[in-house]
Amino acid sequence: MKGFDLNKLVRESVQKLQPYSSARDEYVSDGSEMIFLDANENPYDNGVNRYPDPYQRSLKSVLADQKSISENQILLGNGSDEVLDLIYRAFCEPNQDNIITLPPTYGMYKVLAGINAVKNKEVLLTNDFEPNVDEILKVVDIKTKLLFICSPNNPTANSFHKEKIERLLKSFNGLVVIDEAYIDFSKDESWLSQLINYPNLIVTQTLSKAYGLAGIRLGVCYASEEIIGVLNKIKPPYNVNQLTQQHALQRVLNQDLVQQEVKHILKERQELMKALESLEFVEVLYPTDANFILAKVDDANKRYQQLLNKQVVVRNRSTQPLCENTLRFTVGTPEENKKLIAILKELE
Repeated sequence: MKGFDLNKLVRESVQKLQPYSSARDEYVSDGSEMIFLDANENPYDNGVNRYPDPYQRSLKSVLADQKSISENQILLGNGSDEVLDLIYRAFCEPNQDNIITLPPTYGMYKVLAGINAVKNKEVLLTNDFEPNVDEILKVVDIKTKLLFICSPNNPTANSFHKEKIERLLKSFNGLVVIDEAYIDFSKDESWLSQLINYPNLIVTQTLSKAYGLAGIRLGVCYASEEIIGVLNKIKPPYNVNQLTQQHALQRVLNQDLVQQEVKHILKERQELMKALESLEFVEVLYPTDANFILAKVDDANKRYQQLLNKQVVVRNRSTQPLCENTLRFTVGTPEENKKLIAILKELE
């Protein structure tokens, strides 16, 4: 990180880009009664006839206050997948640059690399599901722009050791993207507090997991003002719709309810862990810092189909590296978990 220079990472075409200026960029409402004739909208009010705030200012204000950072350090996207795609498009030159991912991990990193014509260098996690730092640094070259770290990791559910991530942040002159989709279920502190110390750090989070808003599609990117400025240049002008902004604002303002639900999920996670431990066909239960449990079983294909026949859908992760014969169990409601446990105990 000693030689980190953001300008050297931004694509030349993006640096030269003059971003699109929408009607709501040129005039920002101060709450006064105005006659809006600037954006070619249908004038008849139905609650959503006006374009949404392109910079989601009300929502960002609340998030900035809760996270103790500047509003200018936040980018909101149509799900985390859009946020991740924008990062590729801003910093990776197609058919030239490369990125590093750490399988087994979230599959969209690889998919987005393919979509954006960016080479994906895969460095497997160690057998205890930790980053192989030496190997990661060994495959870095002058065209390596991004390193994706999912912590807590999906599908393995563990948080990576802080020391390993710190070493990568200090040694890699590209951008380190830490995906914290499951951070609300973890005992570890978010890396948000380290943004001030690492100019090459990007942290992504989501409202799909702990906040229970998967249906509205809202992802959050936290980074330096300089990085967010680059991403704002290329994001679509109205990428987060009005209904999503309204629902998200209501939810983030109700932290007591969110934390209560997280507490219940963690309690249920512990109960589900105990039940899985008692089953003969469960061979290994991996440590979890997420709202799911990864379990190695005797025959994942067989057990998956047995559960499916009982109207229970889990995820078979056996196709992923280091995850042979594993099933991923999301923690459900108390009623759902009781039904799952009863069914599991009946399997032969």
